[in-house]
Amino acid sequence: MKLKQISVFLENRPGALEEPCRVLAEAGINLSALCLADTEKFGILRLIVQDWERAAQLLREAGFVVKVTDVLAVEVPDRPGGLYEVLQVFHKKGLSVEYMYAFPSRQGDKAVLIFRLHNLENMDEYPFSDKD
Repeated sequence: MKLKQISVFLENRPGALEEPCRVLAEAGINLSALCLADTEKFGILRLIVQDWERAAQLLREAGFVVKVTDVLAVEVPDRPGGLYEVLQVFHKKGLSVEYMYAFPSRQGDKAVLIFRLHNLENMDEYPFSDKD
């Protein structure tokens, strides 16, 4: 399923991660998934939340640079080869993975992965059935 992801640009310094988390916590916005990537001078906090529009607005009002992008959440069988099978589907559909991260799942035998695909906006249909 397609989801909206919030990317928050942070200075790479001690305590920088605390502020956006405080803003969202005080607003009662729960983090469903997150990923933090850093370089020497800055970091990118990527978030999946239920109310992404409100979260993005609050973070912008708090002075953060925020970008909203489409990502794809895919349930993957939690077994050897599960990810490989998903990547094969992407390849056959001509979709290119920019980055990915895990999404906590309470499904038991499934893992959920978040994919940022280079050409997601060109995807005409969801490439996985409910059986996959």
